[in-house]
This record gives sequence, structure tokens and C-alpha cells, in this order.
Amino acid sequence: MSTHRQRRPWRRPVLAVVAVGAVALPAAAFATGTPSTPPELRPAAAPLDDTYYEGAVGKTGEELKTALNTIISEQTKLSYDEVWDALKTTDEDPGNASNVILVYSGRSQSKDAHGGGADDWNREHVWAKSHGDFGTATGPGTDIHHLRPEDVTVNSTRGNLDFDNGGDPVDEAPGSRSDGDSFEPRDEVKGDVARMILYMAVRYEGADGFPDLEPNDQVDNGSAPAMGRLSVLKQWNDQDPPDAFEKTRNDKIFSIQKNRNPFIDHPEWANEIWK
Repeated sequence: MSTHRQRRPWRRPVLAVVAVGAVALPAAAFATGTPSTPPELRPAAAPLDDTYYEGAVGKTGEELKTALNTIISEQTKLSYDEVWDALKTTDEDPGNASNVILVYSGRSQSKDAHGGGADDWNREHVWAKSHGDFGTATGPGTDIHHLRPEDVTVNSTRGNLDFDNGGDPVDEAPGSRSDGDSFEPRDEVKGDVARMILYMAVRYEGADGFPDLEPNDQVDNGSAPAMGRLSVLKQWNDQDPPDAFEKTRNDKIFSIQKNRNPFIDHPEWANEIWK
């Protein structure tokens, strides 16, 4: 006698909604699909592609970089003082609204414990401000896409080092390493760092009186408007895809600064531009 397994009726999954600025988008728009997913359920970032990224979709190489520059250059600029409050929002600890997460250290610390003391947090320029000598000028010096809270001592250790693998362990930043010419962040934010550097290279192309920032494949760049190493940054982008914290941070910046980091929404664009 044969038996038949009763099939349950298929139900369309309910999509959660994520607020992006003033626009409500399906949460699936920020996920990564698979080839086996039915087309109607494939979680592509269609709402953003049809609106914010409309002028970039389908382009590659320099054409894509130029299109993205045009898109993300439309932004609200902050003063350096306004960055303090902005970071309290963008880097808020999801588990403790009174704290921020320090980028290299991974430590949760009181929002109010910021300043110049050894155990305070301050404003880390992931694209070191001396690489191009833009300082804290409104523009690249205050762009919160690459400004993050970090322990004062760790910030000093990183200094203006380029990014690469290797070095000695960094005190107060478990998993991070540094040597005489480079800094390696902890694994959990390697991709975040890469995407911040690539954002800066696309956003600042020599207009508005600011330098043309470009990644290269070397370290010890000094005051040149360059940051390395590109080959390593591309590896980090692939190995550490955007997580929920990074995506939420991008959404919060969009509501404050009115522009997005395209490499968080489309990590694959890094390899389309820098082949």
C-alpha cells in the first residue's frame, strides 16, 4: 500500500518594511538573492535602483564611477561640530541606546564619553585626513560616511596609516593589527572599512575645491590623496559583506546627510569599477 505525503499550501512570505529616509522599502531589498530564488521573490534592491541609482544601473568602469559621483554628490554637508551628534545616531549600539560602537575596538561606550581623554572616543577619519590634506573642512573632513567613533588611543595608533594585512596586535582593539606603514582592522569591519574608502574615492573627484581621492595598491602614501592597498580592500569587501549594522548606518546617514554609500547597497560595484 502506498502512502502520500500531504502537501501544505504555499503561502507568499510577508516582507518586513525598512524605512530609508522618507521612503519605506521592503527589507528584502537589502538582502542577497540566489539564482534558485523565483524571480518574483528575488530580493534585488529594485526600489533603490529604480529611483536613487537609476542613472547608474547597467553601467560599468569609469562610466559607472562617474554616474555614482553625480548621484552621491547631492548631499547635506555637516560642520565638524555637528559630526559629534551625527555619530551618536549613526553608530548607536543596537543593544544599548545610550552607547555607540567603536569601529576598530568593537567596544560599546557611552555616547557622552567623548573628547580628548585616553579612554574617551573621538572622530576617526577612516580615509585619513592627511591623505589629501583636507583636514576637518566641511566636505571630506566632515563626511560621516567615513567618520566613525573610536577610542582616542586606538585612533592615535592608526594615525594616517594605509590599510593592509599584518602587523602587531593593537591594544584596546582586539583583532586589529598595525605596523610601521599599515593598519588591519578586526575581521568584523574589514568590509566596512573597504566600502568607506571606495565611497570616498567616488564621492571626491577633484571638484568643489577638494582633492581627487583615489585608492592605489601601495602603502606609505603619506600626504598624497591616495589610500591603499586597493587589492586588499577589494578582498575585504568580498570577504566581509554588509551586515545589518552597516546597512542601518547607511540608512541613518541617508536621513541626515541625504546621500548613500553605493558599495553598501551594491558591493559588487567595487569590482565593476576597479577591475
